[in-house]
Amino acid sequence: QVHLVESGGGLVQPGGSLRLTCAASGFTFNEYNMRWYRQIPGEERELIATIDYTGAIRVYARSVRDRFTISRDNDKNMLYLQLTNLTSQDTGVYSCFVRWQRSDYWGQGTQVTVSS
Repeated sequence: QVHLVESGGGLVQPGGSLRLTCAASGFTFNEYNMRWYRQIPGEERELIATIDYTGAIRVYARSVRDRFTISRDNDKNMLYLQLTNLTSQDTGVYSCFVRWQRSDYWGQGTQVTVSS
């Protein structure tokens, strides 16, 4: 059974940084591309970062490019998202995602709140 568990969210001041973590299990992690999504209140869920199964190819939404970095550790079955230069517009719930055997899986999400 696919299981994704995010952690690392919290309250941070504008301009601050956070590192989000997604622990993956139930599938062969190093064979699948992974994604980070975020849900901002009042808006549709947004795909913000994708990393291929090797970790060599990374794609970002324009809204986070140059501020966020997606990475993975295939030995530990872990996915990461480094968030920097945060603004209030980055407040939301951040979730990791995998499409496995034609089904979509999200974790429960981790809340990021950017406020002074």
